[in-house]
Amino acid sequence: MEVVASSEDRNFTYIPKGFDIPSDIDYLYICSNNTIYGTEYKTDIDSPVPLIADMSSNILSRPVDVSKYAMIYGGAQKNLAPAGVTFVIIRNDMLDRVVRPLPTMMNVKTHVENDSMFNTPPVFPIYVLRETLKWMKSIGGMEEMYRRNQEKAALLYAEIDRNSLFRGTVEKEDRSLMNICFVMSEGNEALAPEFLEFAKSKGMVGIKGHRLVGGFRASCYNACPKESVEALVACMQEFEAMHK
Repeated sequence: MEVVASSEDRNFTYIPKGFDIPSDIDYLYICSNNTIYGTEYKTDIDSPVPLIADMSSNILSRPVDVSKYAMIYGGAQKNLAPAGVTFVIIRNDMLDRVVRPLPTMMNVKTHVENDSMFNTPPVFPIYVLRETLKWMKSIGGMEEMYRRNQEKAALLYAEIDRNSLFRGTVEKEDRSLMNICFVMSEGNEALAPEFLEFAKSKGMVGIKGHRLVGGFRASCYNACPKESVEALVACMQEFEAMHK
């Protein structure tokens, strides 16, 4: 494996840009949204080699130029349906490029040739996925979903930047729309456990950051309504007022 670009030098707080993609590699892999650190690719890469992306955590959250990808795949459990179903969007020419033996179930070609019915399908998640797609279409499709996600994220990031007790952890241009990460501001780190308990008392129980990074993380996936973000903002404002 060759690492083409990384932001490890600054603890994964930004998306690398302007890097060269070697033309002699078999493919370029990216994870389009980092749920742990809260960074996200906002544009689709122009790659001279097949581009493969894991979009588990931001699929259908913004418009994507699918033609730039050789394969897009992921789990549906963040933005599309309950856990148990996955999605794969793959160019036909990629199906014959597997050069090593694979178990039958692990070969995407198996499922393409059998209309995704090679094995007994998980009926309930597929049904919910269909209903989700119908709902998204009814509200205005991808453009409206993107507008809503931008609105929710802008609301929370504005409060993080304004509130004296908190600070964001990601370069502003690379902040994720889906996973909004933040910590206590310098000098207020000791208040973190108290804020978690305060938020819990307000009915917010899922904002503790990933165990690898700590802090806080608000996951604003497609199903998250604006009202939930407004409630978190109000909670942060009330907590700030308590410590002035």
